[in-house]
Amino acid sequence: MSTTTGFDELTGDYVLDAARTKVGLVARHRMASRVRGEFEGCEGGVHVDGEDPSKSRVRLVIPAASIRTGNPQRDDLLRARFLDAGDHPDLTFTSTEVRQVDETAFKVTGDLALRGVSRSVTVDVELTGAEDDGRGGLRLGFTCGATIDRNDWGVNWNFLTTAMVSPLVVLELDVTAVRLS
Repeated sequence: MSTTTGFDELTGDYVLDAARTKVGLVARHRMASRVRGEFEGCEGGVHVDGEDPSKSRVRLVIPAASIRTGNPQRDDLLRARFLDAGDHPDLTFTSTEVRQVDETAFKVTGDLALRGVSRSVTVDVELTGAEDDGRGGLRLGFTCGATIDRNDWGVNWNFLTTAMVSPLVVLELDVTAVRLS
């Protein structure tokens, strides 16, 4: 951490910097290599309690229709058949528990909702930095990751999908959050 001396100095409410936050996924295609995707846009916030990290919380909202994999046909299929973006426009994550593992590592458990289904997920979170933004604000950086089974949310299309695409999806996030004044 660059300009702060302790985690307790980070206490406050933060908003995600959508321009610097990246939410991605990786799925393995059984006949080929991995397919990577990224959601273009998200919003949310973080409350950091530096004295008692278990009182910290996170909320993230991701537009389902913003998925991009570099293949427009696949993207349309993901939006319509897998994510059902027409009926369920957002994926959301709302924390229910924050547990500090070491000085910069945390396990954040929360409810991940997509396609109208909400399931508990634990995300590995690493605080990668804290620094002044040059305008009197404080920025935090986090890397986050979790592996989910897409079948738990009904993210499936047909038998061929089951045979061709692994049910495990890796979620990868690089998050920048700015403390509110």
